Amino acid sequence: MNARPDVFGSVHLGYVVIETSRFADWRRFGTDAIGMHHDDLSRDLMRFRLDDHECRFLLRRGPAEDVVAVGWHLDDHTTFEQIEARVRTHGVPVVQGSAEEAKQRGVERLLRFPGPKGISQEIYTTPVLATAPLTMLASGWVTGGSGMGHVAITSAKPALMRGYFHTVFDARLTDYIDETISGVKLKIRFLRVDGRHHSIAIAAVRGLPIDPVRTRVQHLNVQAASLDDLARSYQRVHELGFDMALSVGQHTNDKELSYYARTPSGFEWEVGWNPVVVDESTWEPGTHQGISIWGHTPVGQTIVDKLDQFRLGTRSLLHPEKTVPALSGAGIPDH
Repeated sequence: MNARPDVFGSVHLGYVVIETSRFADWRRFGTDAIGMHHDDLSRDLMRFRLDDHECRFLLRRGPAEDVVAVGWHLDDHTTFEQIEARVRTHGVPVVQGSAEEAKQRGVERLLRFPGPKGISQEIYTTPVLATAPLTMLASGWVTGGSGMGHVAITSAKPALMRGYFHTVFDARLTDYIDETISGVKLKIRFLRVDGRHHSIAIAAVRGLPIDPVRTRVQHLNVQAASLDDLARSYQRVHELGFDMALSVGQHTNDKELSYYARTPSGFEWEVGWNPVVVDESTWEPGTHQGISIWGHTPVGQTIVDKLDQFRLGTRSLLHPEKTVPALSGAGIPDH
């Protein structure tokens, strides 16, 4: 039997869809604080740009205050057809996005199928390039062949989530981080689909089947083009009164310098700079102790915040996490 084609390296994080009712706050956060380009489409739709793609973040009006879909940019139609065939072969429904949905996302066409934690996964090959020049406070963002950043998700079933992204996108394990925060032991798995150190991070509480985060994602990441861009956006977040979750620090595994702000929807937004790029010929997964070499200290966290996190974790026991068994299989355990 012939081995299935490997799509690794032909898949890149392309866009994120966020549902929110806090448009005014998000507009200030995205443009005035983080420094992205902003476009209003209608009263109920707006977008942020990072580069020449028409859309990197689509915000639609609604109650979720969360990420509801992730779009993956595929290099060619062959990869598109291979991934579509994988999903269909496993008996998972695939829906073609409408022409209006494709237009909103700035792509020619898209397919949608279920993803972990109820986050729809969308695939496309051809982004629509903007004709209008960028108008933004940042000098630029690192996107291109490594995608536009990463998505970090907390999970009570990390092995199943890792199995899902391996089945669909041939995601590879980059490394692990073991961390203890407020007495809670976490294990974080970092998965890559291209040269970026990771496009997906999956964090889980060790030994406990709980999810301590209300939102489907824990944070989104964008990569600043310069250290100056990172520093200036950090200052703007403070000056404009947005909550800072973690101060500037440097990660142990990808060596990225970054900070974490809290978005108007409650999940976090990481602005990073200068992470390592994986060399596929030499890279070997390892385990790092702690998420940071230095910095990344919590800002303004109180005992009330910690109690609220504990409450959310115990509440997650009553609401089973959404999985996609057909694509997760038995999952991929840690080694």
